[in-house]
Amino acid sequence: MEENRIRKLRDETGMNRREFSEHFGIPVRTIEEWEAGRRTPPDYLPRLIEYQIKYEKLIEEVNKRNEKEIEEKGEKV
Repeated sequence: MEENRIRKLRDETGMNRREFSEHFGIPVRTIEEWEAGRRTPPDYLPRLIEYQIKYEKLIEEVNKRNEKEIEEKGEKV
């Protein structure tokens, strides 16, 4: 069910409904309705949110790797 997918994605981020709402620009009430099964998100939306979450994790990993490389170069100088 799609409402479970939205909940699973939100749980994966560690965000509460308000944080998830603000981060993705979706009203809190809409998220509540999806998770309760009273409404269904458009088919593309869970995939789009999933891609954004993966993209943000990838960027975070790259930034951490770059910071580590900068620190290592600073120690060698």
